Amino acid sequence: MNSLCSDVGYSSLIKYGEEICGDRVEVVESPDGDSLVVVLADGLGSGVKANILSSLTAKIISTMVDQKMPLEECVQAIAATLPVCSVRGIAYSTFTIIHITDNRQAEIIQYDNPHVILLRDGKSVSYPQTSETIDGKLIYKSKFPLQENDTFIAISDGVIHAGVGTSLNFGWQRSDVIDFLERLYKTKYSAKALATILLEQCQVLYDGKPGDDTTVCALRIRRRNPVNLMLGPPRNPEDVDRMMSLFFSREGKHIVCGGTTSTLAAQYLGKELVANLTYHDPEIPPTATIEGVDLVTEGVITINRVLEYSRDYLAENSSYTDWSRNKDGASCIARMLFEEATDINFYVGRAINPAHQNPNLPIGFSIKMQLVEELCQSLRQMGKRVKVSYF
Repeated sequence: MNSLCSDVGYSSLIKYGEEICGDRVEVVESPDGDSLVVVLADGLGSGVKANILSSLTAKIISTMVDQKMPLEECVQAIAATLPVCSVRGIAYSTFTIIHITDNRQAEIIQYDNPHVILLRDGKSVSYPQTSETIDGKLIYKSKFPLQENDTFIAISDGVIHAGVGTSLNFGWQRSDVIDFLERLYKTKYSAKALATILLEQCQVLYDGKPGDDTTVCALRIRRRNPVNLMLGPPRNPEDVDRMMSLFFSREGKHIVCGGTTSTLAAQYLGKELVANLTYHDPEIPPTATIEGVDLVTEGVITINRVLEYSRDYLAENSSYTDWSRNKDGASCIARMLFEEATDINFYVGRAINPAHQNPNLPIGFSIKMQLVEELCQSLRQMGKRVKVSYF
């Protein structure tokens, strides 16, 4: 295991007039983390039939590739399993496979999707390709070593069809997509952010009415980056120093959430707790500062907003423009957990806050624990490594 990891993010637009997307992305990571398989499948047509075709294709291929089965067997399995399209006489959808081994080597297998774009140091670079015909289909294969910050952009043909007949005569060509990506690229962007920004541009080109299912899947090779978050004091006051010692000894950035917790952290560090009286969001309490702590926020109200952002992040990511720019505590936490962190360590105190026993406040101990559990679940779905320690 090395210090690099794979950050994956994807999002889709549904063809105007349809209720379900005909594209599908499947991500399979081995238990030991040394292998990652990402499949983007584009089912023929649109709607329910396309969704079924792409879902079966992505699931079958990702599982078989992860089990190290030969490509020929993968393609033959698809042909034998999926129903034949009565119009085109074709049995399976198009697909793109990205297989990352130990975050050091990439293997790309492509059939009839726009070819994967590789950004290295923010610029598009070519990569070696060979081709072979399997079961009557021309398959392109590539294998090459990786570098830190290598970024792969896999797209369905809805991306290069964007703008056809509206803002552009011939759609958004692959070269145009590359130009757009090179202009916006920043190393601070997560894979999800890149996918979201590119998809938003497709939505603009389609004038809000996508003429095809449109999917962007980004994968970035990045260095592991730990972030530590502490919420609430320990149940036993005698455990304060132990909790603080473990928390501050961890590598990475440190976030302290909650009034009592931040007071205890300041006392432990021997530093002053300075309150910020500026409300950047009327619904989110202001932040504070402690020398030696990267971010100090209020507790449950702020974390609840972060949880809302995480749910949206895993869906349409429509709140991205809010939390990626705003300066309130919840937005700052969201950026640090969603964009910056790869490994997240939670230190959660089980003490019951007397202020939360006010019947006029819908906040209780069980609710705080539920917020933490749901947030951890969302972060794991984002591909983060999450560890929770209770005190």
